[in-house]
Amino acid sequence: MTLKPNELMNMAVTAADDKKAMNIVALDLRGVSMVADYFVICHGNSDTQVQSIVTEIRKRVHEAGGVVRGVEGLDSARWVLMDLGDVVVHVFHRDEREYYNIERLWSDAKVVETV
Repeated sequence: MTLKPNELMNMAVTAADDKKAMNIVALDLRGVSMVADYFVICHGNSDTQVQSIVTEIRKRVHEAGGVVRGVEGLDSARWVLMDLGDVVVHVFHRDEREYYNIERLWSDAKVVETV
């Protein structure tokens, strides 16, 4: 079964929310970028929470028959990038999220109402 991009995005948002991720934002990049259809951006307040959020998203995607194509940054847990194909998930540590403020870089994208 192939998961649709919006299903993957909602799955990532729900998993992050279940692990108490902070300030979850989903951006619709269709028509704005060819990188992905959606970005999901959130943060945790500790390295352990960041790792827990990423682990939960990975678990849910696998259980639904999806593929996690890559995960970068999990060892340091400061900015973890998850490639789910048409969905890219950014799980930041609080300090890094404030510093990089990638939502500002993608201000042309529409914010998706979630959770």
